[in-house]
Amino acid sequence: MLLHEKLRPYRLLLASQSPRRRQLLKECGLPYALAPQYDCKEVYPDRLAPEEVPAYLSQLKSSAYPAPLGPGDILMTADTVVILDGRVLGKPSDRNDAFAMLRRLSGHCHTVVSGVTFRTATRRHTFSASSNVWFRVLSDEEINYYLDNHRPYDKAGSYGIQEWIGYAAIERIDGSFFNVMGLPIQRVYTELEKFIDL
Repeated sequence: MLLHEKLRPYRLLLASQSPRRRQLLKECGLPYALAPQYDCKEVYPDRLAPEEVPAYLSQLKSSAYPAPLGPGDILMTADTVVILDGRVLGKPSDRNDAFAMLRRLSGHCHTVVSGVTFRTATRRHTFSASSNVWFRVLSDEEINYYLDNHRPYDKAGSYGIQEWIGYAAIERIDGSFFNVMGLPIQRVYTELEKFIDL
């Protein structure tokens, strides 16, 4: 039985405002409902290793969900960060911040890590996925062009791989392309199936 058929007795609730995550779930054929928007302060302990931050934040978002889960509900939360030289690059605060981030990424390899949490009324499961991404050297003119035409202020690391910069600047990827978009959809598929089958 395929996963979308196994999901029929359940309601998969996506607690994310990301249009990329919605698109990936839809294109993977997984039926879901969008959870109502709610507030969650995305803060994490300074002692936490950068690679552990997305899993921690996905659990934080899951715990902050304000409504009780019904017997057939599976809440899905996720977080994605960009890590360069051991430091987490989140979403830019403004254009100058975005420009500075892209200047730092230019000509270097960075790591994109996503954490995903599934939770029912009685169980919880969290996993992470990592991808390494190599940028060629970008000129200031190219960075400005990208910011003028795509305005990636809602994206970790100030870029979207599915946009112009992904075509023109990314030399190679080691890991899931879709993880860099914001959701490691193949891992989501297999981990969700295991979660249901338990």
